[in-house]
Amino acid sequence: MSGEGKLVCVTGASGYIASWLVKLLLERGYTVTLSLTSAFLYLDDFDFLSSMSPSFTSEFSSFTDDPKIKHLHELDGAKERLHLLKANLLEEGSFDSAVDGCEGVFHTASPVFVSTNDPQADFIDPAVKGTLNVLSSCIKVQSVKRVVVTASLASIVFNGKPLTPDVVVDETWFSDPAFCKESKYWYHLSKTLAEEAAWRFAKENGIDLITLHPELVIGPLLQSSLNFSVEVILNLFNGAQSYPSPYRLVDVRDVAYAHIQALEVPTASGRYLLVGRVTQLSEVLKVLHQHCPTFTLPEKFKAVKYEQSFQVNNERAKSLGINFTRWDVSVQDTVESLKEKGFLKF
Repeated sequence: MSGEGKLVCVTGASGYIASWLVKLLLERGYTVTLSLTSAFLYLDDFDFLSSMSPSFTSEFSSFTDDPKIKHLHELDGAKERLHLLKANLLEEGSFDSAVDGCEGVFHTASPVFVSTNDPQADFIDPAVKGTLNVLSSCIKVQSVKRVVVTASLASIVFNGKPLTPDVVVDETWFSDPAFCKESKYWYHLSKTLAEEAAWRFAKENGIDLITLHPELVIGPLLQSSLNFSVEVILNLFNGAQSYPSPYRLVDVRDVAYAHIQALEVPTASGRYLLVGRVTQLSEVLKVLHQHCPTFTLPEKFKAVKYEQSFQVNNERAKSLGINFTRWDVSVQDTVESLKEKGFLKF
């Protein structure tokens, strides 16, 4: 096991991506310190704020016993090699004890797609200050060799440039904060500013930093709560197109594995786009119908036309050793997981 005897830290606790990352880390023999952030316990790139319970802001002992993190305690190796620590994204020094002795740090915690009346407090401060607080803790110890940050496609493509079908987006693209602010894309703005701050801080302090940029993450759920990206698939069964097609899909297992590869591959550096396939709504609906013959196509979708979109170059991610899961397999596995967890019934 490549991680045997090594200590790593994961922020974001029981989030969708973080849960799979912890599972794979434990399987590889790592000892994992999980930071349970009191303000954003269940957040990762695509989780709902609404999944939080009031007890999360109370004493540490109350939320470590919360049933919504039960799945973490049940992971193989968790009893021996999973340690839970309290942290706060907005508190400087809060991650000091979490990263102490760690060789690698994975920062997945960040606020997500929700409506807001105060984007600075709800999105920007937690994303930017949270990232800087984690990085600030990392430079206080000599053990940390590399930091991997879960960024997003949101910090890459939103710059006002035309996104026509002949356009190929890669890691050289950067979102424009002014464009995001003018468009009121608060999530995208927060991810863009957080990534900019991370790279600036890393350069100034000599941190070996890698950022990973997934888009719509789907696949099996480990946690008991429903997160944003998987709910997009669930909503199709209800006839609600809550997320615009085309879908730039990636499997959660591939995203988690990419995090580990970003830590373990010595030559890894810079930014990595994590999009396995750009897929049309009509294609997703076809797979849903084939997998669930009783699924009746909602009337509102019958007139949906094929929608062209920009292309995504994922060759850098493949250079990390990522073999993207077939998108239709990811969709099918998402549906099976939704059924298993009781969110989808036929």
